Amino acid sequence: MRKLLFLGLFGLMAAVTYAGGYRVSLQGQRSLAMGHTGVAVVNNAELAFFNPAGLVYLENKINVAAGASAVFSNVKYQNSEFGISSETDSPVGTPFYAYGSYRVNDWLTLGLAAYTPYGSSVEWPTDWAGSHLVNNIDLQAIYIQALASVKISDKLSVGGGPIYVNGSVNFNRNLNRTLTDLNGNRSNVTVDASGVSAFGWSASAMYNATEDLRFGINYRSEIMVEAEGGDATFQNVPNSPLTPFQDTQFDAALPMPAELSVGLSYELLDKWLFAFDYNMTYWDVYESLDIDFANATPDSNNPRNYKNSSSYRFGLQYFANETVTLRVGYYFDESPVQSGYFAPETPRNDAHGFTGGLSLHVSDRFSIDAAFLYNRYEEVDESYNYYTENGETVPFEGTYKTSAFIPGLGVTYKL
Repeated sequence: MRKLLFLGLFGLMAAVTYAGGYRVSLQGQRSLAMGHTGVAVVNNAELAFFNPAGLVYLENKINVAAGASAVFSNVKYQNSEFGISSETDSPVGTPFYAYGSYRVNDWLTLGLAAYTPYGSSVEWPTDWAGSHLVNNIDLQAIYIQALASVKISDKLSVGGGPIYVNGSVNFNRNLNRTLTDLNGNRSNVTVDASGVSAFGWSASAMYNATEDLRFGINYRSEIMVEAEGGDATFQNVPNSPLTPFQDTQFDAALPMPAELSVGLSYELLDKWLFAFDYNMTYWDVYESLDIDFANATPDSNNPRNYKNSSSYRFGLQYFANETVTLRVGYYFDESPVQSGYFAPETPRNDAHGFTGGLSLHVSDRFSIDAAFLYNRYEEVDESYNYYTENGETVPFEGTYKTSAFIPGLGVTYKL
């Protein structure tokens, strides 16, 4: 029973880390307003994330971009067969970014980036129908990257650098669908891992075909995050030989898949800029999650069987005047979750993102950047088929409706 509990538990934890809850595409207000495009756009220091090779083409010696967003998300669950429904009451997420670049000379620019591509909070009502799968989860992950951008010629540049990741996760679920203590309190477990770190790298290139047409490519490596000595704490467990749960520790290795992005931008009439990005995330590396327990609990293997997924992003920018620049965008984001693996802590299906925003140029050096994103996930009727209780597989199925509204503010400074 304990083996089955943890098999499901850590599979769910890892799914939130990678598959949604969300994969937070909020790495810059200017880029977000243009459909989260930026691989071939030379705009500001947001290039530190989208394409470090482009940093060397920024005009000023020092460029800084920083900002944050507020994530308001909502998930509705319904099973019409049994007449049950529920809705999340998740706290507001606040992903952030901070980028800086320094031009050393005409052919070399150095940079530093900090951003949060993964991070969310999901909270379902107490004792809802899927509480044996998840009650709540709080995930935080921060990427820090040192960068170098080298100009090979006026048309070609390369860039990239090492990535350091530090994160934590706190996850709670009930042990099964019915178990309580003598006072009727549901038996549950909380898993907590903090100070988890790992390293990766990125490499990129930018090619200026003409004064108006640019191409870019950026690759971010797979990162293997190894959690060692995480804590699992049990609560409200009845004192019985049939329920031998006790607090323990665990080790686990969690893969963050590699990403490849390619894009182009085209400037028209000195006022319009069109951008297109294509992103491929190599989720197929995430076939299962192996858990190594510190005590006699058998190690477990949790299948996930994710598939590679693509994102198609479109953006448009209009330079209205010296004070205002306007932006709009759209993207389509495929889900990596396959049928039968749809868990309620990641109610993630194919998503449509509608974006917009503007920049107010307060002075030649300072601008205020604003953006918003409305993310609408396609309604899906799916199930999670890998929860087992008393030796039997018990699918959890229903209809999910998910949406998110995300406003954000940032600043750009150049010197």
